Amino acid sequence: MSMKPVKDPAVTPSFTASAELAANLQRALVDITALSLVGKQAHWNVVGPNFRDLHLNLDEVVDISREGSDTIAERMRAINAFPDARPATIAAQTSVPVAPEAAVITSDTVDYIVSAINAVVTTLRDIHDAVDDEDPSSSGILEDFTQRLEQQSWFLAAQNYSA
Repeated sequence: MSMKPVKDPAVTPSFTASAELAANLQRALVDITALSLVGKQAHWNVVGPNFRDLHLNLDEVVDISREGSDTIAERMRAINAFPDARPATIAAQTSVPVAPEAAVITSDTVDYIVSAINAVVTTLRDIHDAVDDEDPSSSGILEDFTQRLEQQSWFLAAQNYSA
């Protein structure tokens, strides 16, 4: 089934994103959406010591990333940009590392999910200044999710710390 894109006559926004702003927000959308997917993959397949705590913590990461996907996509629409979170787009464009396919011991799961979160945070930080120059409202969204994801990265990484 092929659907033709239509012009959106319902809204005449007071601000319209430039192609660069739309592309930067699209990068953020792709990575934070990918994080929600790999977070669930890890959640379903983690095994080993401290399973339950990590299993539940992974859901926190997924909740934050799903909220981030929705917030970024809705911001894009509010500034007349079109979000694209189709599976093929996410798979082709994400900087998030590929998730393990099967059961993964808790310590390796922590290492993986921290690397996935850090990939997203790197993207958010990489685009922040350019986004802020054009649209401080959108950069505030990036700042919020950067802070929340960095906190999760810290919480998770601390589980594998040894003195």
